[in-house]
Amino acid sequence: MFEFNLKKCRLAFGLSQKEVAEKVYVSQQAYAKWETGKATPNPETISLLANLFNVSTDYLLGYSQETKRKGVSIPILGKVVAGIPIEAVEEILDYEEITPELAKTGAFFALKIQGSSMEPKLSDGDIVIIKQQNNVENGEIAVVLVNGQDATVKQIIKHDNGIFLHGFNPSVYTDAFYNNQQIEELPVIILGKVVESRRKF
Repeated sequence: MFEFNLKKCRLAFGLSQKEVAEKVYVSQQAYAKWETGKATPNPETISLLANLFNVSTDYLLGYSQETKRKGVSIPILGKVVAGIPIEAVEEILDYEEITPELAKTGAFFALKIQGSSMEPKLSDGDIVIIKQQNNVENGEIAVVLVNGQDATVKQIIKHDNGIFLHGFNPSVYTDAFYNNQQIEELPVIILGKVVESRRKF
């Protein structure tokens, strides 16, 4: 039932397998296995798919006929700056909804992407859903605050002596390296992990 509902939702949104795969950060090959029933995504990815198609996870899994999800609202922030707790930021642009299942896993906020340094994966104006945490795995995309300035969204590449902040568009952003001393002194602070992106058409 999951594979049937997943394909039904994708076709209803007019998306290709490749487009959906990119939105939930997997390969097209991995996604194709879900629609053929050869594999099943993990619970976090199922929540991302439910968010993408605006349905409940129960509907997607075939446990319920009711498609509409009951979401939890989180604020979309225009910027995040040093010294201000996320929940105290006054520049709220709008609100997005996440599933109750995802909301139970931690604290979340959304951020509007500014600029094109992360294209083609993330474009100017995209909304990213961020789970608040002070560390991420190597290769994950995070919201990072450098030297007390506005936060930036970059891929984290870790080394023993520091980290690279990697942008996917080298024509507008040159990767920045910060050694362990700079991370402490500037400081370089990870505010959260990007778990989903949403594009407005």
